[in-house]
Amino acid sequence: MTNFQDLQGLLTLSLSIDQVVKNMVVALACGLLIALFYGWITGRPAHSRTFVSSLIALSLITAVVIMVVGNNLARAFGLVGAMSIVRFRTAVKDVQDIVFIFFSLAIGMAAGVGLAAVAFIGTTVIGLVLTAISHIQLSVQQQREYLLQLSYQTSDSDQASYLPLLEQYCRRHQLINVKSFGEDDLLDLSFYIRLRDQDRSNELISALSRAEGVQNANLFLDEEYS
Repeated sequence: MTNFQDLQGLLTLSLSIDQVVKNMVVALACGLLIALFYGWITGRPAHSRTFVSSLIALSLITAVVIMVVGNNLARAFGLVGAMSIVRFRTAVKDVQDIVFIFFSLAIGMAAGVGLAAVAFIGTTVIGLVLTAISHIQLSVQQQREYLLQLSYQTSDSDQASYLPLLEQYCRRHQLINVKSFGEDDLLDLSFYIRLRDQDRSNELISALSRAEGVQNANLFLDEEYS
């Protein structure tokens, strides 16, 4: 029994009030920075206000838990038992939100053990990496390919009426299929297009529908390129 108590004493980490305050301040600062990164990356800080505040609180709570446990085996096992009765009912639908939850947990652990440099540097580096990945994904998304299908009544004009519209709204367009309906001089045309602005897809369809000779213009997201 004495040997166990001696071992437990050696594994117990004692913290001063100043160290506790310092760890909490580090956890709070890093939690705020994580919340800022979340807002920059997702673009929905107002919509997810509760989740953002939870990220800050999670960093603080994790730091407190780590300080309470320290290197004390008995406290660690007791905490596991206490936390096992907690049930979380809220489903996290976005994988990115789960990443930020683990982000806050990891930084809170670093702050809790007094590794302020690790906490700050880790927050900055991971946040910048996540931001860079987000911008790369956004750039790829803006270059998505669409499938444009339209029916066109041929005329004696030198230039088809839909071509100037494709030049105006599309970064590039490629004709991939043409079907003729014979006597009516009606062509069924299919294009792969890349829009200059994703938000103006409806404008393109409206403009094509008003163009002379164009019928039944439809735009589809090509899943192969999305």
